[in-house]
Amino acid sequence: MPDDNTNPAYNSNPFNLRVIEEFRANGGRVGGQFAGVKLLLLTTRGTRSGLLRTTPLVHLPDGERLVVFASNGGAPTTPAWFRNAMAAPDDVTVEVGEERYAARAGLVDAAEHDALWARQIAADPAFAAFRQRALQAGRVTPLVALRRHTTRTPRCQTAETSGTPGR
Repeated sequence: MPDDNTNPAYNSNPFNLRVIEEFRANGGRVGGQFAGVKLLLLTTRGTRSGLLRTTPLVHLPDGERLVVFASNGGAPTTPAWFRNAMAAPDDVTVEVGEERYAARAGLVDAAEHDALWARQIAADPAFAAFRQRALQAGRVTPLVALRRHTTRTPRCQTAETSGTPGR
């Protein structure tokens, strides 16, 4: 199969595909319900399939890193992008604005967890419900810090879309 994001086999989530296409066509800006929201595209390699997968995520800038929330909308399980990133933390690519770079994914220290959640909820109150649903399901939502990787070049933009943006 061709290794590009126009191949239907790599675009199983039509909603995310539209977000990804709009993001890339507009220098990282997306309209509609995501107008003004800090979005990034995270590309990971599927742990079972080996395919590159891109997921739009809401992020929280925090110094030289970007923090993303593995809330999965408050579902009882973590999202696939999280499992993929943790399985290969040095094999992720971040697209933010018009920039694309290799990154390293790592869990945020527990000491920072609540303060980062408070900042994200202040920026986007919908995240309070995601956090609460996950807690009710017995799951603490992992926070992932994405830091620029200085020794690896980014993967191509090929990816299957997955999940719900920012959730």
